[in-house]
Amino acid sequence: MDPVTIKDIARALNLSTSTVSRALRDSYEISPETKRLVMDYAERINYRPNPIALSLKGSSSRALGVVVPQIANNFFSQAINGIEAIAYNRGYHVIIFQTHESYERELANIQQAVSRRVDGLLISLSSETSDVSHLKALQAQGLPLVLFDRVADELNVAQVVADNFGGAYAATSHLLQTGRRRIAHLTIPPYMSITQERLAGYRAALEQYGVPYDENLVRYGTFGPDEADQLVEDLLSQTPRPDAFFTASDRLALGCLTALHRRGIAIPDDISLIGFTNLPAAELLNPPMSTVTQPAQEIGELAAERLIEQIERKHKASPPSTTKLPTGLNVRDSSRLVKTVV
Repeated sequence: MDPVTIKDIARALNLSTSTVSRALRDSYEISPETKRLVMDYAERINYRPNPIALSLKGSSSRALGVVVPQIANNFFSQAINGIEAIAYNRGYHVIIFQTHESYERELANIQQAVSRRVDGLLISLSSETSDVSHLKALQAQGLPLVLFDRVADELNVAQVVADNFGGAYAATSHLLQTGRRRIAHLTIPPYMSITQERLAGYRAALEQYGVPYDENLVRYGTFGPDEADQLVEDLLSQTPRPDAFFTASDRLALGCLTALHRRGIAIPDDISLIGFTNLPAAELLNPPMSTVTQPAQEIGELAAERLIEQIERKHKASPPSTTKLPTGLNVRDSSRLVKTVV
C-alpha cells in the first residue's frame, strides 16, 4: 500500500494541504474543531508523518535529543517510552544519550546533540550537575529546552516533574499511622531537586504528627555500588535503632531490602520499608514492597509535548512553567500494621 500523504487527507476532508499541515502540527492558527477533524481522520487511516521528507523542507532536523542519567533505570526507560510515542506521532525521531550520573558526560552529550542539529533537548540532570551554566548558554542561543524529573529552579524553562513532596509526605504519614516513630530516610545527593522535595515531604509529615526531625536518621547516597548496605549498617547501630526505612530511589529501596534480609531483620515485624520507585516487580519481592509510584511515561509524554510546542510555535508557545504530576502510594506487606508496635 502506498503511504498516506497530507494531500490525501486534504482531499478527503476538502481542506487545503496547508490547513492540514498546520492542524497536524497543532498550530495556534487552526481552530480546535478543524484540528480535531484532521487528527481524528489521520488516526483513523493510520497516517504517520515522514520525518525525512519533513526535514528536507527546511532547516529542521526533525530530531529531539534526550539526555538521561541511565536508560537501565526503570523510571527513565518508561519516560523514554512516553517521549518516543509523542515524537513518533508528530514526525520526529529521538536521539538518546546517557550521562551515567556524570556532569562531564552531560556536557559532552549535549555538545554531541547540538552538533547533530537536534531541534530541541529534553534533559534530566545528572547527580553531579549543580552548575547549569551550560544549559543557560543553550537557552540564550534559542535552542528549545525542557527539563524533566531532575530539574533546576534557576533555569527559566519548561519543567515536568512528579509530586515528590506529596509522595514523600504520603509515605511517611503512612508509616507514622502504623505506629512507627524512628523513620530513617535513605536518599540521594542533597543538592538534587528530587532529593530536596522528598526530604521536605518527609519532614512535613513528621511535623504534622508531632515527631521531631532527627538529622541522624537521614543518610545521603552517592550512586555508588552497594552503598545501601553501609548506610543501613550505620543506621542500625544507633540506639534506639530505626523502626522504619523510607528510601528515595529504586536502587536504595532494593539495597535496603537486601541489607535488612542479610541481617535477619523481619520486614515489617521488626522494621517497615517503603520505596520511592517505578519498579514493576515491587509486588513480587519478599515481602511485597510498599512504594510511591511516579507517572514516568506521562512525564515523558508531557515533556515531549512541551518541547515540540516550543519548536513549532515559538512565538505562541506557552510561557515557561513547571508542571507537576501526581504520585501514588501503593501499600503492600512491607509496611503493613504490626500490632506489637508501640
